[in-house]
Amino acid sequence: MKAVRFHEFGSSAVLRYEDVDRPIPGIGQVLVRVAATSFNPVDDHIRAGVLAEMIPITFPYVPGIDLAGTVAELGADVTGPEVGDRVVAMLPLDAAGGAAEYVLAPADSLAPAPRTTELVDAAALPLTGLAAWQTVFELAELKPGQTVLVNGAGGAVGSLVVQLAVDAGAHVTAVDAPQHADRLRGYGADRVVGPLALAAGPAAVGGPFQIVVNHVRVSPQELAQLTNYVADGGVAASTAGQIPEDPARGVRSANLWVRSDGAQLAELVAKVDAGKLRVHVAAHRPVAELAAVHADAGAGRLSGKTVVLAP
Repeated sequence: MKAVRFHEFGSSAVLRYEDVDRPIPGIGQVLVRVAATSFNPVDDHIRAGVLAEMIPITFPYVPGIDLAGTVAELGADVTGPEVGDRVVAMLPLDAAGGAAEYVLAPADSLAPAPRTTELVDAAALPLTGLAAWQTVFELAELKPGQTVLVNGAGGAVGSLVVQLAVDAGAHVTAVDAPQHADRLRGYGADRVVGPLALAAGPAAVGGPFQIVVNHVRVSPQELAQLTNYVADGGVAASTAGQIPEDPARGVRSANLWVRSDGAQLAELVAKVDAGKLRVHVAAHRPVAELAAVHADAGAGRLSGKTVVLAP
């Protein structure tokens, strides 16, 4: 079968499209015929080696953490999935493998694919959806009626955070560039504003807020300014660096390390099928072009979530 692999850390040039052996499922594993994976920034970080201590990998490594596909074969002791089922999953960060014709997935990471979207587009959901879910409901512990500021709301994770918070009954202020405004209003955000002028303070955008979620990489000094946007007793949750706490005001801070969770992914799929959650796909690219996708990401040329189609 065909797959993209890298045999050493480095730039996008280390990615090779080559012939590899089709994997055989072991105990608790499912072999999935891949329809698509998608690009996530962590793919770039793993390939470059900057996460080598946190995510030890074995060479050669097949990237592609997101998975949408069809069950092809079951390993021993697998119950639930059946051959022919359409499924989605977030694959293990240290093994991944989605950029291939077939991939092994832990059975407990699988969820039924959405019925209301194309299977390939479902590949945009797993990692970003789980990151949004875990940010909103685990880190921030969001409750109905709370006020939420989402900085970087137009991005892949931020868009889902906005929708999950709105669906949970929160009052959401979405912050991003003007080209995302109409889409964010369509998600139900109460207020949509352009990039934050942090020095202006929270009152300029209707704050402070009980929850601040940040997806924008800024300087440590700017992260510290975001603390001021959190109301007394509130929480700052970030996927882009630690926002300092303010114990005197009861402001706590939390960072996300996303994990695979089949049950949470099934909840996200149910929201997609119920029309409560929309996944925005900016582009589709063939897996043979994955090195170019990585290069475009590194140069800031990706316009949004890119789905990578299997051979």
